Amino acid sequence: MISMNACLRLAASRLVNAPFRGQGARLGERSRAVRVLGLALLLIPAGYALDQNSAPAQSQPAAPAGNAGKPAAQAPASGKPAPGAPSAVPQAQSGGQSATGQTDGNFTIRTNVNEVNLIFTVTDKHGRFIQNLQQRDFALLDNQKAPAQVFNFTQQTNLPLRVGIMIDASTSIRQRFEFEQSAAIQFLQQVVRPRTDLAFVMGFDVTPYVTQKYTNDQDLLEAGITKLRPGGGTALFDAVYTACRDQLLNVPNTVQGVRKALIVISDGDDNQSRAYPDDAIKMCQRAETIIYAISTNVSPSRDRGDDVLKKMAEATGGLPFFPHRIEDMSASFHDIEEELRSQYSLAYRPADFKLDGAFRSIYLVALDRRFMVRAKKGYFAPKS
Repeated sequence: MISMNACLRLAASRLVNAPFRGQGARLGERSRAVRVLGLALLLIPAGYALDQNSAPAQSQPAAPAGNAGKPAAQAPASGKPAPGAPSAVPQAQSGGQSATGQTDGNFTIRTNVNEVNLIFTVTDKHGRFIQNLQQRDFALLDNQKAPAQVFNFTQQTNLPLRVGIMIDASTSIRQRFEFEQSAAIQFLQQVVRPRTDLAFVMGFDVTPYVTQKYTNDQDLLEAGITKLRPGGGTALFDAVYTACRDQLLNVPNTVQGVRKALIVISDGDDNQSRAYPDDAIKMCQRAETIIYAISTNVSPSRDRGDDVLKKMAEATGGLPFFPHRIEDMSASFHDIEEELRSQYSLAYRPADFKLDGAFRSIYLVALDRRFMVRAKKGYFAPKS
């Protein structure tokens, strides 16, 4: 029987040599490679249990060949201080008791610094959400290796939400500002659950500023949004960097863990930031935060600002929205709301994990090629 290490080396090699292009043999090769990866993922829990009961410790498998899709880990170009470790992620314990001690079929969660909680979405080619999939339906590589242990897999995760509404209040969006405010208020009313979720409101022009700190009080959130007034230039990258660093990086965790999302409403045309786009993206990755970007550019053609919003959203596992009319913005908010209620959660321990602050890439796919997985591209390990 082929060994686990051989499975991973073979699968990774085939994925590198058979990327998403072409037809026929290459697609067949990639399909076989994904199935090998899926087998590896399925075998992880059992294999880990065997290793735990074995006397000699097994050495970790060698890294597979290739470096497909691995982002470079670089220090922020703007010279800002390096942030701390990302928030801890949950680990499932046996017994199925809730935090209140009630047995409800869910997991009680505790945290460890060497665990990763991966939130992701699955859609078909038409963008429809796919639900009721199982762990066996996915293959995962963390830093080009299968995880050492999978602790928990949850469908339609109901983890508490920490969400930021960040509205471009620069002069360039003055004519459509009131409609943006109204759509944002309606979104928070639909999404924020009073007992579990918290939200904050931030505006930005040449500088970012918080008009309402974390709360679940709808009146306070609405007041925070209506306080915003348009005027000045646009420092989008500074605002995203600041929101993730100051509001989302060190959010207190809960017993179950949390999901973190930043809703960015802007035309994407930055003309004032000191930070670079990659600085903002990396800070969001450190903060384990998903960006959903809604473009306020309603011209017939996409411009550079739309490409910026797309890059930030996709790098963090989120999605950009480009309404054709400003009145369609409510539909974009509705799509975000639906996605937040249709996500999966996977908690695992990476193989060869080191507390070195380095960027670790994530490669997650569905074994059924009809489905597409949207997840963050990776994360920064904490430092010891």
